[in-house]
Amino acid sequence: MKKPLRIAVTGAAGNISYTLLFKLAAGEFLGVDQPIALQLVDIPQGMKALKGVAMELLDCGFPLLAEISLHDNPEEGFKDIDYAFLVGSRPRGPGMERADLMAANAEIFARQGKALNDFANPAVRVLVVGNPCNTNALIAQRNAPDLDSSQFTAMTRLDHNRTIGQLGQKLGVNPMGLTGLVVWGNHSPTMYPGLENAEALGMDVLDQIEDDWYKNTMIPTVQKRGAEIIGARGASSAASAAQAALDHMRDWALGSDDIVSMAVYSDGSYNVPEGLIFSFPCICQFGNWKIVQGMELSDFGVAAVQANVDELQGEMDMVKHLLPESKPAQVKNELFLKADRLL
Repeated sequence: MKKPLRIAVTGAAGNISYTLLFKLAAGEFLGVDQPIALQLVDIPQGMKALKGVAMELLDCGFPLLAEISLHDNPEEGFKDIDYAFLVGSRPRGPGMERADLMAANAEIFARQGKALNDFANPAVRVLVVGNPCNTNALIAQRNAPDLDSSQFTAMTRLDHNRTIGQLGQKLGVNPMGLTGLVVWGNHSPTMYPGLENAEALGMDVLDQIEDDWYKNTMIPTVQKRGAEIIGARGASSAASAAQAALDHMRDWALGSDDIVSMAVYSDGSYNVPEGLIFSFPCICQFGNWKIVQGMELSDFGVAAVQANVDELQGEMDMVKHLLPESKPAQVKNELFLKADRLL
């Protein structure tokens, strides 16, 4: 039996985690031969509900679930973890302006970044799901000076999966037959689901769909899908968000066969300013990600990417006073790659 790997999940009593945790315990993340220890984190007010979730996990008798621990603070919850799913975040309350939301989450993710820095495995891999996830990931990353910038990512895989769903339905193609699509930018209504490089069963997607449907139906549908789901079921996306988080981290850990959309630390690729957490086309190998270069962008796509840059820079300005100074990016990236090849 392998040594259990430690996985922290914040917001662990919430709806997204309620789906995610059972998938993790069933082996859908790291495989059916890898035991795990779950370190579940929530706010003190959520601990009673979290105990109920832990009871259900135990009642399933998962053979891979070696340990469950419950924590009301990230310092204890992040001790020695190998992977972090940062699902919990402060939702916008009545009368709260976007700047207020940013400030509230800045405090939460600054603390979590410091806790990751001080208590987690130095090679921990972090996915931020809680919105605004790009900027929350930036805040956590900037508050973890001893960790490499490449260890922090944010989730645009839900938008990627939504794009696949829309295209598959339109073209009558199984999702496995769709490749090369990219969601660029911010996880917000400005995101750009780019199809310039997408193929369906080896044929260019843009040759098979109407330009009007692409720009005026598909893109707005993907951008506003979260609000549409809230309107339909009275609650935000949960199961689909959990599946996307799992997909993101599984590809990162085990490798991806195709290009995937990941919000990662920008190195200046595609004229995106260095330091922003921005969704790019990525490929994953040996437990690491890499931005895919040379992807085609139309004039329409270039303008959409720039709109996302402008929005994320505006978000960063809102929390700039709460951010430590920036640090060099990916200085250990190649070391991680070499180390993973030896495992």
